[in-house]
Amino acid sequence: MSIDAAQWAILWPAFVAGVLVTATHVPLGMQVLDRGIVFIDLAVAQIAGLGVIAADFLGWAPAGAAVQIAALGSALCAAAVLTWTERRWPQVQEAIIGVVFVVASSAAILLLAKNPHGGEQLKDLLAGQILWVSPARLPWDALMYGAILALWFGPVHRVGRIGFYALFACAVTISVQLVGLYLVFATLVIPALATFYSRHRRLLKAYALGAAAYLAGLLLSLAADLPSGAMVVCTMAALGLVVLLLTSRRESRI
Repeated sequence: MSIDAAQWAILWPAFVAGVLVTATHVPLGMQVLDRGIVFIDLAVAQIAGLGVIAADFLGWAPAGAAVQIAALGSALCAAAVLTWTERRWPQVQEAIIGVVFVVASSAAILLLAKNPHGGEQLKDLLAGQILWVSPARLPWDALMYGAILALWFGPVHRVGRIGFYALFACAVTISVQLVGLYLVFATLVIPALATFYSRHRRLLKAYALGAAAYLAGLLLSLAADLPSGAMVVCTMAALGLVVLLLTSRRESRI
């Protein structure tokens, strides 16, 4: 398949966005899997999206700083609440996360009910518009992701669950606006799950899986003229299943 200049101009920012999301979400996803709180990203991402929708409902400029502050503030509030509930009721934390997600989703639907473009906004929140990522925003996103990774691999382990939830909220707030909620969840969970039984270079394998899925999924969506976000999710799931089968079989022989 040949790619012309116009297609390449759309494809490369989308791939870079996918790599940036993969860079932060793979290590966070491994921690989520270890903690047994797989659906936390859906809840926090939905809360961040609710912040964006609420800002739009209030008439704030969609590209303004106020919207970003609303999204991040909402996500950090959700992180603070989930930190408290994990300390107070650890046995039912996953159920609480599910309730937070469904309440935030319902609140978003209510805010969009009388908006003539509500259905399109909800679709963008869920499936994202990865092919329309602006190259101008990528350096800023890369800087933010770099700061998150520096804290994650640095002092975050000394601040416990508060640091985890805060960094998680920051990463998800950026990512859900960049690629959509479905890709955020897939990137967080699938590479971590696929390499769960890998004993050697797990992080590297998970990174490679995420990057390969974004590249293959974007190329397939371009060739088949199908939605890119959904194609990347399905491609990542397929590649993840292959990796999981291979690594689990190999480890069972050791």
